[in-house]
Amino acid sequence: MRRTAARQGVRMLRFVDVFGRWEGSELSQLEATELLGMGERTFRR
Repeated sequence: MRRTAARQGVRMLRFVDVFGRWEGSELSQLEATELLGMGERTFRR
């Protein structure tokens, strides 16, 4: 269970970092979705 929680924390930190860079106009939406490994529609939601 601890490993799962740790991995979720890492994923969340990565998302917050990429999302912040997207909001700051450092990344395009397409670049952000590629870094996160998700679809554009999922990112928009």
